[in-house]
Amino acid sequence: MLIADVVFWNEGPLTGLRAQIARFLESQGVTTVDQALIQAKPISLPTCLDVNEFRKKTLAQLHDMADAIAGLQVAHATKSQLVYELLQFYSREGVELICEGVLELGKENFGMLRDPVRSFRSSQDDIHVPLNFLREYGLQSGHRIKLSARCSKERDKFITTAEILEAEGIPVADWKVPTDFDKLTPLFPDRRVYLEGNGPDFLSVRLVDLIAPLGLGQRALIVAPPRGGKTILLKQIAKAIRVNHPKAELIVLLLDERPEEVTDFEETVGCTVYASTFDESPRRHAQVADIVLDRAKRLVEQGKDVILLLDSLTRLARGHNAANQSGPIGSGGVSPVALQKSRKFFGAARNVEEGGSLTILATALIETESRMDDVIFEEFKGTGNMEIRLDRDLAERRVYPAIHIPQSGTRNDDRLYHPDEFSKVLDIRRQLAQLPYGEAVETLMKNLKATQNNAELLLRGIR
Repeated sequence: MLIADVVFWNEGPLTGLRAQIARFLESQGVTTVDQALIQAKPISLPTCLDVNEFRKKTLAQLHDMADAIAGLQVAHATKSQLVYELLQFYSREGVELICEGVLELGKENFGMLRDPVRSFRSSQDDIHVPLNFLREYGLQSGHRIKLSARCSKERDKFITTAEILEAEGIPVADWKVPTDFDKLTPLFPDRRVYLEGNGPDFLSVRLVDLIAPLGLGQRALIVAPPRGGKTILLKQIAKAIRVNHPKAELIVLLLDERPEEVTDFEETVGCTVYASTFDESPRRHAQVADIVLDRAKRLVEQGKDVILLLDSLTRLARGHNAANQSGPIGSGGVSPVALQKSRKFFGAARNVEEGGSLTILATALIETESRMDDVIFEEFKGTGNMEIRLDRDLAERRVYPAIHIPQSGTRNDDRLYHPDEFSKVLDIRRQLAQLPYGEAVETLMKNLKATQNNAELLLRGIR
């Protein structure tokens, strides 16, 4: 007897549906049915499930869990599809789903809860946040929220939000919407980010600290040719910030990067790293950059000092340019819209009068024999208030760091130095200006190696 056209409707627990099927089969006189079709071994269900921890399970573990559930056909499912189906089952069985993540707003007036562990990559097991919750609690893209979720209804594509529990670690009953980032008052950077440290690994950043000091709220560029050492210098700066400013929110954003470089940053720097690799789409590069910037803004709104290291601004502009399929095309094949979006990202850096700051230190490529890269660099030239210039000739001679000292510096650096320190630094720069720039770097590095810290170097002078 064929019963394929029979439909069973049940919105309760799965056990009720199984009983409904069993009663129907008995009414049809079917007594020798394989009971595995309608019964499963009893499985223990938790009262509450942490979705973030559940996603960490391996594919094999998820398949074992799915095999214990009768009727769940997931033989060829991807990991995200498998997680989605299992969460749907648990929710239908009355298990409370708890998830924490970062909110990303879509163009259709709803939000999606993205997982920071996956660098906010969209996935089928992401949780939908309806518009009514966004309006009720004043939530914006970049807010970190904790919520309880329920299974999707018939026409829904995603698991959806049942209740918002926390926003930025604060219970929603006590949550107050902070002042919007764009309404905060920007100021000149006047608090210094110290990069000094002991040991040979800190020599390059001691040089940076001496000739181009970094301040909280700085808009800084590392301008470098290919293979000029920009990524290594960025990594050393990140390590120095972790040592000297552990309370600062340090974020590293790697766009269009090699996968091994991403792993190296994650293992050696020990900070939050978000990345998109070169095998991903330009739209993905733009998406992760947008949500990371939104996340940084939300942290600044709470009065925190955020330091964002970007590698690279050139790739960000290229990603926006490739993702923008319509509109006019300017010189070098670069869309003005793409440049505007990248300029908005870089221009977000500021010191805030109300408390907090957003510091952006980005790399930019030059001398790549690409007209597009030249146009992108010219667009940002002069927009920063601190610049480190790496030189191709020095890099080819294996002089590291390959910093062109006369072309590197910080605007209004007198706000960051102590007056006595400022006069000593001017003396050193005058001495180095009399030497060829390659010899100037080697002389300064030799003096840095001979001293324990920059204060000692300033007191004894260049020898």
